[in-house]
Amino acid sequence: MNFSFNLIKTDPSGARLGTAVTPHGAFSTPVFMPVGTRASVKGVTPEALREAGAEIILANTYHLYLRPGHETIAALGGLHRFMHWDGPILTDSGGFQVWSLGKLRRIDEEGVSFASHLDGARCVLTPESVVEIQEALGSDIIMPLDECTPYPSSREYAEDSMNLTHRWAQRCKKAKKNTGQALFGIVQGGMYGDLRAASAGAITGIGFDGYAIGGLSVGEDKALMHGMAEAALPHLSAASPRYLMGVGTPEDLVWGVGAGIDMFDCVMPTRNARNGTLFTTNGKLVIKNARHERDPAPVDEGCGCYTCRNYSRAYLRHLYMAGEVLSPVLNSIHNLYYYEWLMREMRSAISQDRFGQWSKAFHEGRNAGG
Repeated sequence: MNFSFNLIKTDPSGARLGTAVTPHGAFSTPVFMPVGTRASVKGVTPEALREAGAEIILANTYHLYLRPGHETIAALGGLHRFMHWDGPILTDSGGFQVWSLGKLRRIDEEGVSFASHLDGARCVLTPESVVEIQEALGSDIIMPLDECTPYPSSREYAEDSMNLTHRWAQRCKKAKKNTGQALFGIVQGGMYGDLRAASAGAITGIGFDGYAIGGLSVGEDKALMHGMAEAALPHLSAASPRYLMGVGTPEDLVWGVGAGIDMFDCVMPTRNARNGTLFTTNGKLVIKNARHERDPAPVDEGCGCYTCRNYSRAYLRHLYMAGEVLSPVLNSIHNLYYYEWLMREMRSAISQDRFGQWSKAFHEGRNAGG
């Protein structure tokens, strides 16, 4: 089965409702993808992810290439069997992780050479090898190698980096052999709106199964992030899924859906969970606060997650303060459920042509956090 995307409708606000079909099942858009960097969403079983409502998850090419290695995963039946997840998987290219290595990496026309963060061994990723690795993993959606333009960057650097990403994208498309996998193109261009528009046009011109906006949420303020995404969106194919990489907060997701974006991923639900911050319909709740010491209420009244059905704020605070391993597990289950619930609410609002009203009510309810 090949990848396909059906745009079902567009709300008057511009928010889109769709369905994507992959060899490992379908998922509805707009969608949030929990991040399972090393073939594991931290502290959460695949069964718990399904209960939370996750339909597709993300794994990281760079980390799996270094450990345990794509050949090992392929020999064990591929990434789905390896991690016991039978639904769709998107693997990113590792470009962002290589960018984060800073002085440990060198970029040239051929690709990226870097020192492994594990043992310092010299490694090389090229557009061709990134496709080869992801084909061995067997993920449903794969991403090309790109350079995540540093922030801040001069216009000259951003333009050169963007053009390199375009050349690498062409090489990735040429190298792809597995017709069952979808390959998305990635828009770059730094923090220059005209470059973002040009990149979106160039990547669409090459032709991919979907289109991602990369290189954002790297230190810029929200207004700039929104502006760069909005500069690219009109130049992306309306018939293909649009993916905003590495973003973000619940407010970011609501803004992004309203802007016409279909796919999101971020480590925020699980990272915040480990730090004792929980997302609720009224905003953030910091579980370590003393006010929760004897609070018998669940994290969020009306939440249907396993954590809220069974545990009080007092117990969750106790676990966090005591450093118990169960703390990030229960917190992550709640946060992931909240994110998936939020996406379901938005899909429902779009289907009824009321996303604009729903969005207004969402923002009005964000002022009563815990």
